[in-house]
Parts: sequence; C-alpha cells; structure tokens
Amino acid sequence: MAARLSGRPVLIASGVCLLSFAAFWAAQRVTDVSMIDLMVYRAEGWTVRSGGDLYAMRATYADLPTTYPPFAALLFMPLTLLDVADMRTWATAGNLVLLVAVVHLSLRLIGRAPRSSRLPLPAVSLLLSGLLVWCEPLWTTLRYGQINLLVTALVLWDLSRRPGHRFAGAGTGVAAGIKLTPALFAVFLAVLGTVRAVRRLRAGGGTGTVRNHELRQAAVATGAFAGTVLLGALVLPRDSHRFWFGALFQSERVGHAEITDNQSLRGVLARLLHTGDPGWPWLVLALTVAAGGLAIAVAAALAGRRRLEFAPAWAALACAVTALLVSPVSWSHHWVWCVPLLLLLGAETLERERALPWGLSAAAALALFGSYALWLVPHGATGPVKPELHQTGGQMVLSALYPAGGLAFLALAAVVSVRALRRPAPYEPDALLAAPAGSTRPGQAVAKE
Repeated sequence: MAARLSGRPVLIASGVCLLSFAAFWAAQRVTDVSMIDLMVYRAEGWTVRSGGDLYAMRATYADLPTTYPPFAALLFMPLTLLDVADMRTWATAGNLVLLVAVVHLSLRLIGRAPRSSRLPLPAVSLLLSGLLVWCEPLWTTLRYGQINLLVTALVLWDLSRRPGHRFAGAGTGVAAGIKLTPALFAVFLAVLGTVRAVRRLRAGGGTGTVRNHELRQAAVATGAFAGTVLLGALVLPRDSHRFWFGALFQSERVGHAEITDNQSLRGVLARLLHTGDPGWPWLVLALTVAAGGLAIAVAAALAGRRRLEFAPAWAALACAVTALLVSPVSWSHHWVWCVPLLLLLGAETLERERALPWGLSAAAALALFGSYALWLVPHGATGPVKPELHQTGGQMVLSALYPAGGLAFLALAAVVSVRALRRPAPYEPDALLAAPAGSTRPGQAVAKE
C-alpha cells in the first residue's frame, strides 16, 4: 500500500506533464514551425556523407552555412537516415525528454527538491518540465530544432556528479566540441582549482594532502574537447583546417550582430550604437564581464554549501550567464539556462526565511523568460533597411531583456557570494560540489538570511 501511494504522485505528475507537452506540440504544429536549424544539421550530415565541402555548404531557403566544429557534423550524420517528417518528430520528442533531464539535473545540482515539497524528486521534475516548456527559450529551441538542451544537459551532468568522479569533465568537453561556448566552464574549473591550490599553499597545507578535484575536472574536460578536435581532424581533415584556421573567426557566418534574436552584449551594443559591428566597445565590455562573471562564479564555489546552501548552482549559473553575455552571438534559444536559473531562485524562495524578496526575484525571472516580450519590437525584415538599427529607446529596452536579466543575476550572485564568504564556516569542502543535501555532516548548519 505504501509503495502504491508513493508512486501515485509520479503517475499524476506524468499525466500533467504529458498533457502540457501534448498541448505544446500541438501549438508548435499549428504555428507551422520550420525547425530550420534541424534541417541545416541534416544538410551537414549529408555533406559529410557525400564528401562535400562542409564550410562552403548552404542549406534551406535562408541559405544558412555551417557554424559548428566538424565534430558536430559527424554527430548529425544519423539524421540522414530518417525522412524529414520522422526526423522532426524524433527531434521534438527527444528535446522534450532532454528538458525533463535538464530539470532533473538542475535539481540535483541545487541539491534536491525543496525540503518544503512533499513530492518525490521525479514528480517535481515532471511537473516543473510541464510548466517551463512554455518559456520563450524552450519554445524557440524546439521551433528551430536546436541542440541547446543536449549541450546544457551534458554540462549539468558533469557539474552534478559527486566530487572526484573519474569521468567528471567529459560531458563539458564534449559539449564544447559541439558548441564552443561551454569551454568557459573548463576555464572556470581551472581558475577555481588554482585558487584552491594557492589557498592551501598559503595555509601551509602543501599540494599532496588533498586532491584538487576542480583541476582534475578541468583537465578531463580539456582532454575530452581535444578528443573531439582530433576525431574531427582525422575524419574531416580539410574541413577541420578550414574551421579552426578560418571559419572560427568569421562571426558573420553565425548571423548579424544587431538582430533581435541576438541576446548577447554584442547584440545590445550593436542596436544601441546603430551599427552591425560594435567593435572595440564590445570587446572591452565582454572582457570586463567575463572577468567579473568568472570571479563571481569562483566566489560562489569557494563559499561552499556550509555558507551558501546552493553554492554549486550559483557558481554554475554565474558561469553559464557569463558565457551567454560575452559570446559574440547568443540567440534567444541559447538562454535555455533559464531552466536551472528559475529553479534556483524558486529553491531560494522556499528555503529562505525572508522569502518575499526571493519570491519577487523568481517571479520577475519567470515573467522575463515567459513573456516573449523581446519579439514585440520590429524585427526580421528583409531588404536593405534593418529595423533593429533604427530602434527607439523603448524598443531597445525590450530587445535587451535577456542580457539585462543576466547582468542582474550576476549582481545578485555577487552579493549572495560575498555575504556568504564573510560568514565563518568550521568546515569548507574542497570540491565544487559538496555532499548533497540529505547527507550533511554532523553539526552542519547553513546560515540563512
């Protein structure tokens, strides 16, 4: 009887989630989504199979080029074994499954489902997936048939593993081999590991007393990334040379900087300065935000669960948001990291004694990513006149919502991390991911506001 009762919430949550997914799928079909990026992936797979020039290829009515490393094109080859209709169906179903995985891994990174929840973790994951699928980055990801959820799941899979796991870092390296942006997580881990090593040396602890899990994880990620590069070079030597010594530095291949879809700092500056190339102002701003964002991520990780209960999630999300902000192009669908971000703010709301400010922050973030407001500005016009280069002040605000939200999150993470570091902690874990909730050490207590 107890087992039957414990399984009932999961069964009900599964039904609710499937109902939401079915409505979502129907809405996408009614709006006749193009899944244009998926078609490009398929064309890349055909180009590899036929021995064509991968970086001279153009696909779909939009004449889109290949923008990912050669390793990604190798992964796309199985798409050529399906007809277009089946491919679209399997891609949509796969992305919905990946969303559930991302929610589950996000909750693992946070530590658990909130203590105040009486539902089992699988039920919470399913219910949240049914809600979050309607956020704009998720809608656009499935609309285009993008692989953002796969990349996010690989990184979260790494970061939510136990400290010192043999293959921790491999997922991040593979994700960077598909899309280069996740490589910032390896940089973050390397910086964090170096800071820990220096602190141990200053404390007189030496270098051989405790394993440096972050440096090891960064090394594994680097090795896995190098493996993807090597595989691409062995199978596609000509295309690999063209990408790593040419196409990689041609940002115009990805898309125009100024269009509304580009929710990075470069896109904001392009629209603000009314130019397609913001030049050195963007470079200075990007370097500044990159340094600050990495510092915030390291500070959150150093605070540890003893002083900041959700430290691993704060650290990971500070790094993810930084990558999205400083990337030359971050399409709105790249912001699927809104899923763990919303879950983190929700967990803080449920666990903090002063819940109102956190609740308002979570509500604001949900409104930001669920409003689709960035599409209320003129966009997507063809021809010589580009509406994004002639936006009014109000339109610029709307088309800069995600970067503004990202900067606000980094500011909040900085405040939370600095306050946490000022608290005394009798025990500070040496790894980014401390013992998960439910396995706290004797006498452990977490300071709250």
